[in-house]
Amino acid sequence: MPLPLIIGAAALITAAYGAKKGYDGHQLHSEADEIVKGAQARYDEKKSAFDQQEKQTTSALESLGKKELEIGKSFDEFKTVADKLLQQLNAGRQKKLEIKIPKHKLQKVENYSYTAIGVLGSVAGAGAAGAAAGFAIYGGVMALGAASTGTAISSLAGVAASNAAMAAIGGGSLATGGLGIAGGTAILGAAVAAPVLAIAGWAYNSHGEEAVKNARKADGEVTKAVAKLGRAITHLAETKEYVGEIQLTLLAIHGQFSRYFETLKNINAVIEDAKSRNADVQGELSKFNDSIIRAIENGYALAAILVNVITTPIFKMKKVDGEVVEGKDDVPVMETDADGSMVLNDTELADALVLAATEAGRIGSA
Repeated sequence: MPLPLIIGAAALITAAYGAKKGYDGHQLHSEADEIVKGAQARYDEKKSAFDQQEKQTTSALESLGKKELEIGKSFDEFKTVADKLLQQLNAGRQKKLEIKIPKHKLQKVENYSYTAIGVLGSVAGAGAAGAAAGFAIYGGVMALGAASTGTAISSLAGVAASNAAMAAIGGGSLATGGLGIAGGTAILGAAVAAPVLAIAGWAYNSHGEEAVKNARKADGEVTKAVAKLGRAITHLAETKEYVGEIQLTLLAIHGQFSRYFETLKNINAVIEDAKSRNADVQGELSKFNDSIIRAIENGYALAAILVNVITTPIFKMKKVDGEVVEGKDDVPVMETDADGSMVLNDTELADALVLAATEAGRIGSA
């Protein structure tokens, strides 16, 4: 064969080989592209479900925290009216009337009220919702200790405040790419960012076979992330369910408490009217002796039940030798599972809710 023909044939074979390699490379990149697109779609679907559940759980925590703070404020208002009426009832009496409530229960109610009012006075505006969610998670647990040990209420309020709460819980704000308060509760510092985004560019800058290899690696990472998001969704849903049960219990028992409070306020209004008319105040009071004592005793008994529910932790606290481990700013350290998720305090919560309903049921309505 003449040399020019041999060279021409070789060039043709080389061109064909190069074309095949180019085609193979295109096919491999197409395969990598399909793998990455599939992984991205799976991740986006699960992340969307997570975001929805996270939003619902955050809303539930905010609602619970607001109710707990409202309850604490109402205790202070109740005490003001109760003390005033008791003082008037005992005016001129040698044998003073006393309410039959253990002092340690009264102290717990007062401590909780003190803390709640301090938090309410320390947060406002846009941070109030975040503070409420943070208070639902930590505030009830910390309230009694903070008040009894003299810890500054501003410190507790700082923990409950939006940014600090998110930082303590570990999620970071949604605006800065974190998972928010409830998301932080579920996942803590272990982020579930879309791994395909970090690896996709690396895959396409590689040769065909390497691109497929990297795309498959991304797909594997997404599989892990999707599984973790699934567990987080379940955890958030369970948290939301318990938060709802806590709130329903608090609403029912606080409704009972409010009826006794209304009784005291109505009696106080009658006494104030008698004063304005220069009428016989002690004579008016004598009509309500039993009603006042019963309303104060039952009101405080219900308040103590409410405090016990509020201060039962939603998540299990880490303990060493029976003592709760405290981290920065005296924030309790929570137990976590293999995913870094806080562990629901389900058994203790269930027992506390049943006990609260039973004890409240024994107290007659006003």
